[in-house]
Amino acid sequence: MPSMLDAVVVGAGPNGLTAAVELARRGLAVAVYEAADTVGGGARTEELTLPGFRHDPCSAVHPLGVGSPAFADLPLARHGLEWLHPELPMAHPFPDGTAARLARSVGETAASLGARDAGTYRRLVAPYTGHWETLARDLLRTPWLGTPTDPLRWARYMTLAPQPLALLARRFSGDRARGLLAGLAAHVISAPHSPAGAGVALLFALAAHAGGWPVARGGSQAIADALTGYLREQGGTVHTGTAVRRLDELPPARAYVFDTSPTALARIAGLGGAYRGFRHGPGVFKVDYALSGPVPWLSADARRAGTVHLGPGYGDIADSLRRAVRGQEPDVPFLITAQPSLVDATRAPEGQHTFWVYGHVPNGWSGDLTGRIERQLERFAPGFRDLVLARATAGPPELAARNPNYVGGDIGCGAFDGLQSVLRPRLARVPYATSHPAVFLCSSATPPGGGVHGMCGHHAARRVWRWLRQH
Repeated sequence: MPSMLDAVVVGAGPNGLTAAVELARRGLAVAVYEAADTVGGGARTEELTLPGFRHDPCSAVHPLGVGSPAFADLPLARHGLEWLHPELPMAHPFPDGTAARLARSVGETAASLGARDAGTYRRLVAPYTGHWETLARDLLRTPWLGTPTDPLRWARYMTLAPQPLALLARRFSGDRARGLLAGLAAHVISAPHSPAGAGVALLFALAAHAGGWPVARGGSQAIADALTGYLREQGGTVHTGTAVRRLDELPPARAYVFDTSPTALARIAGLGGAYRGFRHGPGVFKVDYALSGPVPWLSADARRAGTVHLGPGYGDIADSLRRAVRGQEPDVPFLITAQPSLVDATRAPEGQHTFWVYGHVPNGWSGDLTGRIERQLERFAPGFRDLVLARATAGPPELAARNPNYVGGDIGCGAFDGLQSVLRPRLARVPYATSHPAVFLCSSATPPGGGVHGMCGHHAARRVWRWLRQH
């Protein structure tokens, strides 16, 4: 290892690894330091329940990963990353056994919403379908840095994106469409009247139509492992099991890049109250199941979908989210579920399955949501409890202990509402820079925000590269 590194990255989540890769492929000497014993952050895979059952403790389905401009530029398939697509990206079932479908096909999706709303949905997505490559580059960036590659389409999208979900939902008359959109917007865990909910819902819908909502073969760990493999191929090094408490504990480097929460960065780098105004969002309560068979959904569409949202209606989802944001525990939680073993036989012993579910709760909540989660599951899949071989539960305290970026169980590393949905982690021309000229932030606390897409690391690395060339 050279006496002076070009860059040290703290945190081996998808963004930290992407930042390290982007710098190493430019010929820089890069080292990554990770406190956990394995790389991955929010993209890990572990046997949480029983031997042979491989679970994703956090992110499991990757609509933004498969279509990420950062990953598209990297040879990750050569390092073992393979995307597997369920027959249907997402189903949103109702108690009568029917479902709204988010399919690869716009036509199939629109048809599932009912005659009154099918045309409205087609008109909503029509200006953007077939343009994911440029749209993703324009949307998954810092809006005020650089210029969009497709300015007219980007400008059209931006007339809708800042709107709250509640305003977008008014375009539709039926609860099938309104429920589907509410479930999509709920991935960033903000209330229906919070700005930017409309843009989030549309982004996830367009991602499904462009590239699906796939899982990684073998688990989300495959994403982190592929990034690590390519980093090492480029000469970078990775050190796990190494917690960093102060900047001077790290080897000398020209730049330091943190895939951490802003408060952790401030503490380690001695930046005082630089991020005092940064807010963390609601938490989640997650359960991983080992099942003796597939989930017995009433809905045939849910039985073939990789992701299933359980609301069911707009009002139910809105109430669940509002309660979490206000610090109130949910009565009937909105659930996001994933069943990766439907398309990936490596996840469980033959004939058996893994299943993943979470509901929204207040930040730092220490209660147990398991009973309420399973009552909701039984409502849409009678007999579910009879299939449970084992379960592993994790509320906000356990999630934060497992991954320090999830402060209070906030898996998005920062509230995605109000001005903070755009101005992350604070008001600054370059959100990846800090008051220390050689210290940078690349976690999901920076634009474009949460998700396993590597774009926060990608953008931060470009700013680091520019700074290093000037110094």
